[in-house]
Order: sequence, then structure tokens, then C-alpha cells
Amino acid sequence: MSHLLSPVFAQGFFESAAVHRALAVGALVAVVTAAVGLFTVIRGQSFAGEAFGDLGTTGGSAGFLVGVGPLWGFVVGNVIAAGAMEGIGIQRARGRDLATGIVLGAGIGLAALILYLDTTYRNTTGAAVTILFGSVFAISSSTVPLVLLLSVAVLAIVLAIYRPLLLSSVSPEMASARGIRVRMIGVLYLLALALAAALAAITIGTILSTALLIGPAASALRLSSRPLTAMLGAAAIGIATVWAGIVLAYDSYDWPPVHRGWPVSFFVVTLVLIAYVLSGVPEARARRRSRALAARPGAAGAMPG
Repeated sequence: MSHLLSPVFAQGFFESAAVHRALAVGALVAVVTAAVGLFTVIRGQSFAGEAFGDLGTTGGSAGFLVGVGPLWGFVVGNVIAAGAMEGIGIQRARGRDLATGIVLGAGIGLAALILYLDTTYRNTTGAAVTILFGSVFAISSSTVPLVLLLSVAVLAIVLAIYRPLLLSSVSPEMASARGIRVRMIGVLYLLALALAAALAAITIGTILSTALLIGPAASALRLSSRPLTAMLGAAAIGIATVWAGIVLAYDSYDWPPVHRGWPVSFFVVTLVLIAYVLSGVPEARARRRSRALAARPGAAGAMPG
């Protein structure tokens, strides 16, 4: 069996504790980002997801600076950013991009300063690379319980507000008419989004976390219009892309040109893009079939009127 698997899995893959942690954390993050990402796509708040990813740079670099680790920085920084967005007016549809842009600009400016302090005062020269592009193989065993706790918290929030969040995402007016506290639901969703973005950042980095948050959910919604089915599909796509990315990144240690390995984030983002493109194939085939049927002789005459 090991001989058959050797072309796919490099030597030592199944024995590596770092790989075991990466696979476990990757699966957890994929499930969480699928659950939150589905509503992010439905609500049209992909820009907010991107902003939380970028703003994670501020929190992660601050975590390095004070010595608590990047994950705590991602979480605290994103929660503060969520509060700022809510305060400025992200709960109103017209104010979402404005609030997100204002907070994003301020956060990126602060991130530049903190990263400068990281490299000059803390001598953490690898901080920028770790924060921006992630290092799932470097996740310590002490970090896994926190990842599990945050994952459970996010999934609990989504489960608790699933129905009102779905209705308010599709039609805020109808949700309000039915007595749903739309703003409160929006605040809880924004908190879940902030935490999910923080978890994605520790996996594939802050500037690429949006791919994992949005890509699988957008792909799944192309394949199914049923929210729950799409959520499960997004989780499956997310797990598949993350695990495949980990396998390829591990194998790449033997690849040229430098024989130091390629980043997991590169493979995950590339696979997410491929999954999104492939998810559009059934829809494209259906459109071509419809055009072919409409172009048949007598098809127009069969139309009413």
C-alpha cells in the first residue's frame, strides 16, 4: 500500500505530527469558513470578508509585537474591527462599503507601523511572511485547542441564528416585518465573520484568507440553490482544497528550484480557483442546451403569443 501511495504522498507524510495538526486545523477552518462564507456571499459582503482578512495583518502583527502569537492578534484585531464597522454603519446596506473602506484604510496604515516595529524592535524578520501567507505546518499543539474553541463558537453562532440570518440576508424588510431584530442578527453575523476570517488567516495568511472564506461557498452556490446543501458542499470543497494543498506543499519540499517547499497558501488558493471554475461547467452546459433548444426550427412558433 505504501508503494502505491508513494507517488502522491512524500515519505514521512503520515508520520509527521505537524502534518496531523495541519490536516485537523485545516478541516476545522474549512467547515467554519463554509458556514460563514455562505451567508457572506448571499448578503453580498465579500468586501467585508476581504477587509477582515487584510485587517488581520494589524492584529497578527500586534500579536507578534506583544508576544502572544498571531492567532490571538487576528481574533482581537478582527473583533475590534467588527465593532468599528458596526458603529460606523455597516448594518445599513448603503453604508457597508463605506464603513468597511474607512476601517480597512485605518487598519492597514496601523499594520504598516506595527510590522515595522516587529522587524526593528523584536527582530521577528519572519513575522510579515507568517502573517501575510500563513504557516499551517508551524501551528503548535498548544494552539489547536484555541482553534477548536473558536470553531465551535462560530458554528454555534451560525446555528443559533441560521433561520433569521437567512431571511434577513435575502430580504431584510420581510425579516423586520416578521419581528426579527435585523440589526442584532447582523452584529452576530459580523462577529462570526470576524472570527472565521481570523481562523482562515492562521491557515493561509491574511491577504489570501478571503479565497477560503468566499471561494468554496461561491462554488457550492453555483451547484445548489438550497442553502443547507450549499453549505455542506462548501465544507466539502473547502476540506478537499485545504487537504490537497497540504499534500502538495509537503511534496514540494523535493521540488526545484530551491528544494525548500512551496507555500500551502499558493496551492489552496489555486485549487479554490479551479473548483470555482469547474463549478460553473454545469450552468454553462445548461445555458448552451437552452440556446440550442431555442434555435431549433419551429421553436419560436411554439412560443405563446
